[in-house]
Amino acid sequence: MKVRVREFVTAGGAAPYREWLLEFDRVTPARIQARVLRFEDANFGDVRSVGGGVLEARVMFGAGYRIYFGRHRVALVLLLVGGSKASQTRDIRLAQVYWREYLGGK
Repeated sequence: MKVRVREFVTAGGAAPYREWLLEFDRVTPARIQARVLRFEDANFGDVRSVGGGVLEARVMFGAGYRIYFGRHRVALVLLLVGGSKASQTRDIRLAQVYWREYLGGK
C-alpha cells in the first residue's frame, strides 16, 4: 500500500519542514528526502513516538537529523518539522503544536 506524504503548512502559510530543508547545502536535503521517500512504501524504519501523536524518524547522516511527523488515518503522513539531536526537545514541542493545529486544535 502506498502512503501519501505531505508537508504541513501553518495557517499563516509557513512550511516549517520545507524551510528547515532549505537551510542546508544540496547533499543534506537529498539524503533526508531519501529517508522520507521510504515512507511512501510504508517503510518507516527507525521511528519512535515522542508523544502527542507525533513520531520521530532518525536520519543516520550528519548531525543526527530527525524528521517529525504525524500519521493521519492509514494512508497519510504529514511532515511537521525537522531538526537535529541538538535541537530535539524544542523540535518535539514544536511538532506537537503543529500536529494539534493540523487536527483542528483537538
